[in-house]
Amino acid sequence: MELEVQIKSLPNSPGVYQYFDRTDKLLYIGKAKNLKKRVASYFTKTHENGKTRVLVKKIASIKHIVVETETDALLLENNLIKKYQPRYNVLLKDDKTYPWICIKNEAFPRVFLTRNVWKDGSEYYGPYTSVKTVRAILSLIKELYPLRSCAYNLSAENIENEKYKVCLEYHIKNCKGACEGLQTAGSYDQDIKEIRNIIKGHFKSSLKQFEKLMFDFADKAEYEEAHKIKEKIELLSNYQSRSTVVNPSITNVDVFSIVSDELFAYVNFLKITNGAIIQSHTVEIKKKLDEDDKSLLELAIVEIRDRFKSTSAELYTPIALDIGELVKVTVPKQGDKKRIVDLSLRNAKYFRQERFKQIQIVDPDRHTNRIMAQMQKDLRLNEEPRHIECFDNSNIQGTHPVAACVVFKNGKPDKKEYRHFNIKTVDGPDDYASMEEVVHRRYKRLVEEGRDLPQLVVIDGGKGQLSSGLKSLDILGLRGKIAMIGIAKRLEEIYYPGDPIPMYLDKKSESLKIIQQLRNEAHRFSITHHRNKRSKSAINSDLSSINGIGEKTVLTLLKKFKSIKRLKSATFEDIEQLIGKDKATKVSQHFKIESPPKSTL
Repeated sequence: MELEVQIKSLPNSPGVYQYFDRTDKLLYIGKAKNLKKRVASYFTKTHENGKTRVLVKKIASIKHIVVETETDALLLENNLIKKYQPRYNVLLKDDKTYPWICIKNEAFPRVFLTRNVWKDGSEYYGPYTSVKTVRAILSLIKELYPLRSCAYNLSAENIENEKYKVCLEYHIKNCKGACEGLQTAGSYDQDIKEIRNIIKGHFKSSLKQFEKLMFDFADKAEYEEAHKIKEKIELLSNYQSRSTVVNPSITNVDVFSIVSDELFAYVNFLKITNGAIIQSHTVEIKKKLDEDDKSLLELAIVEIRDRFKSTSAELYTPIALDIGELVKVTVPKQGDKKRIVDLSLRNAKYFRQERFKQIQIVDPDRHTNRIMAQMQKDLRLNEEPRHIECFDNSNIQGTHPVAACVVFKNGKPDKKEYRHFNIKTVDGPDDYASMEEVVHRRYKRLVEEGRDLPQLVVIDGGKGQLSSGLKSLDILGLRGKIAMIGIAKRLEEIYYPGDPIPMYLDKKSESLKIIQQLRNEAHRFSITHHRNKRSKSAINSDLSSINGIGEKTVLTLLKKFKSIKRLKSATFEDIEQLIGKDKATKVSQHFKIESPPKSTL
């Protein structure tokens, strides 16, 4: 049951999954574009391979790490397999799997493809999962910026002493001759600056140069070369400039993040060694005294670092912390470091969502209690809104005004309690008066019947509709017994009695989602009733207008054919059999239904 719950609560996101046996031994690491679908497939398919069947039988628990892209999932899978070498994975012994682009730390830097990353001060970009992409980048760079490819030591002293001579690359215009001082260091560095932006993916400023080069080839009728440039531009526009999960600029660092709600906090830990993520772990912390995120995160960091025996001297976190002088705490604001903190935060949020899903499956009462407590706090209510009702009006150009009331109990629809209202006391399209009428009718009846009143009433509309609903509560003496709010459609603003300034809930909050669900359900229920009433009215008026066709005949026809469309497609014989020849003739003539030819005998 526990494994089944874990699978059901997995996210539909790219990432890496890890299978463990009953002794918590790692069995297998895999990547997925959609974690939930991929993992579920192991347990729903019949596997022909015997080893796969054995693996599935041994799986006792599943862990996963969520990443941004499928490419990141591939790279992370590679890192983890090399680190842990699980029994059922192909062993990856080659550390030079993926290519990088290197801007060499030297005078007049070279730019080239490499599979080795050295700590020599050079800049490394990648890794890339496609060598084709790397070669396309370097080829396009070469078209635009003639750089040296030689390994000479182009120090100012060597150039001044004329130690080197230009080679063939200079004569075929692939190089500007920096070795003989024919290109200045400033000019070369400007080219490197632009190349660096291209590699990072910031090549919009260079796009015009790319297009100009392509059109120049086309003007010279060199269409093959123009097409090559076009293909390179298309490759570049789709390539991923940097990986979040493998980055040589981030080395031997612990990354922590936290998300929390009323009852629990969730802390994620990412371990980065030699520029690659090798570990992810998330813990759930139950709050005792309404502790803040800072104190909970400090507590969790000490416990997690001790558990995993981490000695990293630097931490990345989303908030400033004080955990002693021996560890440096960095709060990144932008760039690669910020992206890795965001990835940690993403994993913490997904873990929280999965816990909610698991609790909803195995302990629905706890799930409901948490949501009710959260709604009470978010909506500033005196008690938990276990019983909520929502009202919506519907009319089109003032015709057939109706209203609907939907009921939610413990955050879920209670459809048997839904009610429709035909507006009785209001003439014309007056939403405010209609709202006042239906709220009064609803709660007058509940009081008279001695039924339970809701803790919260939601009015679909802004300040005007809310005021109308409140008038009815005042008349009934229920103003202090029932909380009432309004929700406006435009910006999802929440209005409170006597407060002209609306409140805005977090767009992702569960409280707002439940209120939106209430509003949408009330709107759907109201519109359905309005549509049915209009259809019935149109049918009745159409049939009743036929001379000699009374109400009883109309009901007989509607009961049989259900709609005017079906009646029109019926044969004369079908109608005659139902209401007789005389009336069938009148109906057929009205709807131009072809009657059988008269007998000449």
